[in-house]
Amino acid sequence: MDTVTDTLRTDILSGRFEPGDRLLEIQLSDHYDCGRDAIRSAFVALTTEGLVQREENRGATVRRISLTEAIQITEARSVLESLIAARAARIATPEDHNELLEVIAQMRNAVAKNNGAEYSELNGVFHRRLREMSGHEIASQLVENLRNRAAHHQYRLAVMPGRSADSLEQHAAIAAAVVAGNEDAASAAMGAHLQSVIDVLKRWGDLPASPSQQHKTQETD
Repeated sequence: MDTVTDTLRTDILSGRFEPGDRLLEIQLSDHYDCGRDAIRSAFVALTTEGLVQREENRGATVRRISLTEAIQITEARSVLESLIAARAARIATPEDHNELLEVIAQMRNAVAKNNGAEYSELNGVFHRRLREMSGHEIASQLVENLRNRAAHHQYRLAVMPGRSADSLEQHAAIAAAVVAGNEDAASAAMGAHLQSVIDVLKRWGDLPASPSQQHKTQETD
């Protein structure tokens, strides 16, 4: 059974609560039909995970992740997920291979339909299944936390015009290496994929902010 922490985490990651949104104890208590102590406990846990920010005299908000932090998160993920991909290539079963290739087929279908939201969800499934196949619990836990912290940027990437098609071929290369049992190729393909994510994030940092983004930045200064 999901706890209040689990439910609030899911609502943040799904975009129900967006970066910068205030999280009011009394409203969340009513919404989740629970006591305010449970909400406070959720705030403590999700602050530790980097999803919630608490400030004196302002309360709790959904934490904004800067581009600089998103890049650093992706750099850390690259090291860990390259290890995960290599281990998956070493120990994944034929059943795992079939499932991974089925996810790739579904991702191709999402790209053909130009459905960025569906592609984003399948992207998460692909990486989660690789973590599970690898059997490396510590690396998997660290990566899950890192991915959650940068979830908003990951969704923006998935819905960016043309990005899903590029990302698809990168994921297909990872899957092919895992299915072939080639640890070095799987590690290299994952590293190349996440380097491409870093390159896109760096380009975002070079772009001028839109008027709406400037306004949001001013509001949080």
